[in-house]
Amino acid sequence: MLAEFTGNAQAVLTAERTALNFVQRLSGVATLTAQFVEKVQGLPCKICGTRKTSPMIRQLEKQAIVHGGGSNHRHTLFNGILIKENHIKMVGDIPEVIRRAAEGTHHLMRVGIEVTNLDEFDQALAASADVIMLDNMDIETMCEAVRRAKGHKVVLEASGNATLDRVRSMAATGVQFVSVGSLTHSARSIDMTVLIDHV
Repeated sequence: MLAEFTGNAQAVLTAERTALNFVQRLSGVATLTAQFVEKVQGLPCKICGTRKTSPMIRQLEKQAIVHGGGSNHRHTLFNGILIKENHIKMVGDIPEVIRRAAEGTHHLMRVGIEVTNLDEFDQALAASADVIMLDNMDIETMCEAVRRAKGHKVVLEASGNATLDRVRSMAATGVQFVSVGSLTHSARSIDMTVLIDHV
């Protein structure tokens, strides 16, 4: 039994389905998060959710991730700068896009960038990005990126193809975070029901 409550019969029956929908959905997110967290147990790496959330209930899903033992990426675009492929294409140059991002914000805001290969990684590292996200890299390439980051004040995060079968290998490369979009965009709702005990 998850919870027990009392109330007006009409109100209970009216709210039953909507309440169950929320609880089932959020329980699914928390449960999947817990499975990922268990996979990386013992490693100095945190599992993070992303902004790939359901419309209107992002904050609830983010909280479900926390209840599952995970951490959270940005809640909104205002919480941090993450330069992605389209941003780089618009500016045309990794060092330049990092410079512009850093100049356009205050000193407490971290600037992160998503890279897909070691050439992009080296450029981001040389440009002093605060966070470098290793996107869809194979394990060997991630290990090399971690090696190259030694001695630099940079946070490394792995993303892309983070499955339950693969996430421990990703975490074992030495990255500090693995972001997992599937925590929210692919979590299955947990089947639950409301049973009336007595009236």
